[in-house]
Amino acid sequence: MLKKFGLEDSKPMKTPMSTETKLTRDEEGESVDNTKYRGMIGSLLYLTASRPDIMFSVCLCARFQEDPKTSHLEAVKRIFRYIKGTTHLGLWYPKGSGIETIVYADSDHAGDYVDRKSTSGVCTFMGCCLTSWFSKKQTALAISTTEAEYVSAGKACQQALWMKQALIDYGVRLDDIPIMCDNPGAIHLSKNPVKHSRTKHIEISHYFLHDNVQKGNISIEKVSSEDNIADILTKPLKREPFNYLRLGLGMMEQID
Repeated sequence: MLKKFGLEDSKPMKTPMSTETKLTRDEEGESVDNTKYRGMIGSLLYLTASRPDIMFSVCLCARFQEDPKTSHLEAVKRIFRYIKGTTHLGLWYPKGSGIETIVYADSDHAGDYVDRKSTSGVCTFMGCCLTSWFSKKQTALAISTTEAEYVSAGKACQQALWMKQALIDYGVRLDDIPIMCDNPGAIHLSKNPVKHSRTKHIEISHYFLHDNVQKGNISIEKVSSEDNIADILTKPLKREPFNYLRLGLGMMEQID
């Protein structure tokens, strides 16, 4: 990939995106070759199947494929430069890992600088092994951090229920899958949404989270913001917290 796009001699970077990066449509910026840009995005999206650490930055840059500008291309090139410096990293799946399942959910409230919508990040672990992950802009406009986190928890609940059903086919039944959330308001909302009339405009489909909590299919538990692994899927991070959460994903140096 680096050779294909002429970046094999570029300077490696420690993170895929700077915390100072604020991508917009940049209508006054200089346009770039959208065919090349889409080719770069396509290659990176393929790579996210094994590199969850670039999932957020790639998905963010992918939103500007229709009319890419120089600022967008520079952001994509930085991802490639990060990949060059981390080709030795990969997901680690140790032998004999347990089947205990846990889901992390997080959101970046109003993090999109185009339409101020929030970004959801969800990652699912079986034992210590990362089994699924995604970073996606929310369709509804959340007016508070609690609402944004609640929507993310709803997406995490969908992942948890899918995992439970998939394991039944293998004769494994899980009683209660914990969903780790760092927002107390979202946790309280999942237990009693009736008290929060201000959130009625959230899509009704998200209220099934409350039902599944009541049924005992899942539980919403508190995790500190620093230890919420899904945070790496919602926003650019500084080097130290990025490396810490990347390790939490199970990405380690490959050993020959």
